[in-house]
Amino acid sequence: MTEPVFLSYLDDPALGSRVELTGDEGRHAVSVRRIRLGEVIWIADGAGTAVRGPVVELGKGKLAVEVDEVVHTPAGPIRYVAVQALPKGDRAEQAVDLLTELGVDEIVPWQAERSVVKWTPERVERGLTRWRATAREAAKQSRRFRVPIVSAPLTTDELALRIKQTALTVVLHETATEPLAGLDLPGSGEVMFIVGPEGGLTDAEVETFASAGGQVVLIADTVLRTSTAGVVALAQLQALSARDARG
Repeated sequence: MTEPVFLSYLDDPALGSRVELTGDEGRHAVSVRRIRLGEVIWIADGAGTAVRGPVVELGKGKLAVEVDEVVHTPAGPIRYVAVQALPKGDRAEQAVDLLTELGVDEIVPWQAERSVVKWTPERVERGLTRWRATAREAAKQSRRFRVPIVSAPLTTDELALRIKQTALTVVLHETATEPLAGLDLPGSGEVMFIVGPEGGLTDAEVETFASAGGQVVLIADTVLRTSTAGVVALAQLQALSARDARG
């Protein structure tokens, strides 16, 4: 049976110590997952550290684990950042879920010109809460000890400024002639990829990103959904990075 993962703050855990799981995660573990005494679980802090051990105490909406193992997952040399144009319906959660499972480090919502969904100031916090909750659950499901950051949404001009700070930014576009697989990836630093909305990127957006240093690339022979394009791009970037690392 797969040992479940829960998220909680960890204060420099040591072997043999006890770690408590309280709050929403504790209530979920006890009341929903029905974790029992003696069952082995993982508790991760979402930033790369996790502990594993048997449950030695159960209470109302909380439990305690005796630490048998402490794991530290270091950050990789490349930090992958997905810029996701706001999609309609449940495709936002699909994109966040899949990107998290595949190992993305940060997700940036972007209000593209052709985005059907519009995040008014009143909707921003609600949208971010939903995306962050999806990322947390996907991290637990995929047994990731690092939960990706879901940043505040950026405008097109703000994205252009961020492009200048990355080691590489690729702009996914179906009319591009250069395949992503043909790029030389940096060995370290921030690699960002920009995913357009259902209606596609406008010429002005492509020009803005290209002028800022983004490389417009093709990732498939067909037009992909906005909820899957970023996942395909991330998988290709990770494969290229692994190939280059092997030499």
